[in-house]
Amino acid sequence: MSAEFDKKLIPVRVKGLSDLARIAANIIALGQPAYIIRFKSSKKGVVYGLIAVLRDYYNLYGLPMLYYFIDEEGKQDDKHYLLVKVDDSGEHVELSRSTRPGWVPVPIIDLEEKPKFMPEEL
Repeated sequence: MSAEFDKKLIPVRVKGLSDLARIAANIIALGQPAYIIRFKSSKKGVVYGLIAVLRDYYNLYGLPMLYYFIDEEGKQDDKHYLLVKVDDSGEHVELSRSTRPGWVPVPIIDLEEKPKFMPEEL
């Protein structure tokens, strides 16, 4: 692994919560566990993030990625699942207090504070 990327989490900001939901649902569909972390940022609002490993990126096998979305309104609520469903009418993404049959549930884990390994800009 290149020294430039050694022990760093690479941040990638997505446009919306539905983008995080789509990534997480895809990971879950492949049989891997996935969850969203949520914490209040002192600088930005409420951060929703998904840590994933980008595999086989040239010689950077196992590049740790942080896909994240910032809710700038900062409304951290008591909904602890991100539900995803795709049907004939399109893609549906909802925050919910519980799971629902027919939807892919992605748990949201609330963190007390931003972890030290997170990028400075968050």
